[in-house]
Amino acid sequence: MVGASGYSGAVFTALASNHPNLELRFATSDKAAGEPVASRLGLPNGSKLRFSSHDDALKLSHDVDVVVIASSSEHAMRLAPVIAAHARVVDLSGAFRLDAAAYPKWYGFEHAAASELQRAFYGLPELFGPPPSETRIVSNPGCYATAGLLAAAPLLRDAVASADDVIIDGKSGISGAGRRADEAYSFVELAEEVRAYKVGTHAHTPEIARYLQRYAHGSAEPRVTFTPHLVPLRRGLLVTAYMVARQGATTESVRASLERSYEGKSFVRVVGIDEVSAHAAAGTPMALVGACVTGHRIVSVCALDNLLKGAASQAMQNVNALLGLPDAAGLSTYARFAP
Repeated sequence: MVGASGYSGAVFTALASNHPNLELRFATSDKAAGEPVASRLGLPNGSKLRFSSHDDALKLSHDVDVVVIASSSEHAMRLAPVIAAHARVVDLSGAFRLDAAAYPKWYGFEHAAASELQRAFYGLPELFGPPPSETRIVSNPGCYATAGLLAAAPLLRDAVASADDVIIDGKSGISGAGRRADEAYSFVELAEEVRAYKVGTHAHTPEIARYLQRYAHGSAEPRVTFTPHLVPLRRGLLVTAYMVARQGATTESVRASLERSYEGKSFVRVVGIDEVSAHAAAGTPMALVGACVTGHRIVSVCALDNLLKGAASQAMQNVNALLGLPDAAGLSTYARFAP
């Protein structure tokens, strides 16, 4: 595990340490190097591991089957292709989600491993299935992108919604911004506050558009407007997708589309739109999805825990898939974990 002391990395480390089929062999954190993993993360299993530095992962990864990376995109770009030569990788950063040409615009830097982008698999299991057997790098979707795609993709596939104008409003708890010492993310600044951020510049915008295109009819990339907001919650995320309804779409047909898509899926539950709640999803690996038709619009809402289905538990689903384990292995008896 690379980047085990951040919020998403800490949650994944907790899941891995309690997984019945996995052994946590190493955990890295530059700022906590040398400290006991169990005591810093509050793990109950008495692990004897101590944090290593990030660069130690290049050596330590030779003795493992899968390495999970939860660090910056630049760091993941440097480590993942090297590690992938001898171990499979699940990457929680944005390093392998887009086409190479998109990185200067959305991330502000050139992609250093463009060839790996073509081989990375986008790991949203409910929409894109398990990775092919030859996969070396799985790109774990972003939290907003996971919710937006779960809310919108089936409706484009079944042609009950148009891809011409997809508007996505997202609201996330503060842990979605990562563990940082920054005045803008302090309690005093965010308590009793709601604010939009990265309007028109958030990298989940092209991510959502790129992977919605796989579900949309026609070759043009869907037109997506995405605006994220920070809300004063520790964790939890809610996305509302607004799409133009195609002729004949009804609330019943829209719900049927979602139910067909997610039938038998372990971690997506279709509910009434009024039952979709960030509070209900928080602390669980579940995504709750509901939709209705109002006027000429379809409104589809998805709630999930930004640190679980939006990051760590989805990464565990991808690890399970790479190792041939059941989708819910290590998650079916999930206990709440608060970073």
